[in-house]
Amino acid sequence: MDFDFSFFLFIASVVTGVIWGGYLLVLKSKGLVFDEKDEPVLVEYARSFFPIVLIVLLLRSFLAEPFRIPSGSMMPTLLVGDFILVNKFTYGIRLPVINKKIIEVNEPQRGDIFVFRYPKDPSVDYIKRVIGLPGDRVSYHDKKLTINGAPISQVFSETYQGVGQGQDMTGANLLEENLTGVEHNILIRNGSPTVEFDYIVPPGNYFAMGDNRDNSNDSRYWGPVPEENLVGKAFFIWMSWDWQHKGVGFDRIGTVLK
Repeated sequence: MDFDFSFFLFIASVVTGVIWGGYLLVLKSKGLVFDEKDEPVLVEYARSFFPIVLIVLLLRSFLAEPFRIPSGSMMPTLLVGDFILVNKFTYGIRLPVINKKIIEVNEPQRGDIFVFRYPKDPSVDYIKRVIGLPGDRVSYHDKKLTINGAPISQVFSETYQGVGQGQDMTGANLLEENLTGVEHNILIRNGSPTVEFDYIVPPGNYFAMGDNRDNSNDSRYWGPVPEENLVGKAFFIWMSWDWQHKGVGFDRIGTVLK
């Protein structure tokens, strides 16, 4: 069990619900009628906060959860300071706190931008792109992908001009990659060291890579993402604020992710 924000929301829901519900039961046992004017301060706070905390917990656990992008590993698709929404039910309905799947819905597809619990430290959330599905043979040589023997198309677009906290990526090659039907942009920096490999994704696991291929801590270094670590699929940028350099990126607000 990870003691994250969902855990504290759950505890807050239980505590406020018990206080409020317990007070009503005491009144009923004494044959009294609820009257706000006689309500103790603690009960008043519990009654006020319980529905709010419960609604936030349910929305965050089963519908959508906001995240802030802290690094440039998914540039140019996601920039430092982007605030995104993650669909929590598309990969299955999971119980909050314990993260146990109770209803099957969909499975990750190659090309999805997904959030997951970092396998080496499940208390930390990572965001990457799904590159390999269970059973896929993924190869990476000369900074080019091959999946199940088929080379993945990469077409040069332009020399990248970084902005904000991503300015250090200025001069990298901006390429359009077609990941078996999912077209998206990636960054490659010529001359940067890389990891080359041939890998078969184990059952129940997914191979993840960042779009900023030469500046991403991903499955190339720590292995695949287990299915039980999935959090959800990123689908929308609702705010972009690089507080160190760029300020609010109004042009990015409302971007649908792909």
